[in-house]
Amino acid sequence: MSDEKKKILVVDDEESIQLLYKDALEEDGYDIQSAMNGDEALRLFDGYRPDLVILDINMPGMDGIEVLRQMKQKRPDTPVILSSAYPEYKQDLASWASDDYIVKSFNLDDLKESVKRHLSKEKA
Repeated sequence: MSDEKKKILVVDDEESIQLLYKDALEEDGYDIQSAMNGDEALRLFDGYRPDLVILDINMPGMDGIEVLRQMKQKRPDTPVILSSAYPEYKQDLASWASDDYIVKSFNLDDLKESVKRHLSKEKA
């Protein structure tokens, strides 16, 4: 049973970020699905049932904070890592509902560490 890959949903309207995260996380042995916007993310959240979500804040249409709120209403135990190019969002009270906050960077060490930490917590 422990051989089953952990599922991660990457939600970002920038395809380059989706591909960067997907390549890096698949390299670490995770199963990755991607969504371009909030509506698609919520559909995948219900169908794909990820073990963890990496969620952009600034997206057209429904923003990441609203997506986070809806995901936490449906499955409060699923860790959600907010990912933004803007560190000032970390001060926004609405972002505190997330399990972690990562500032986008091409150095993915913080992101990978956060993913590992939250997915290992789940088993403990």
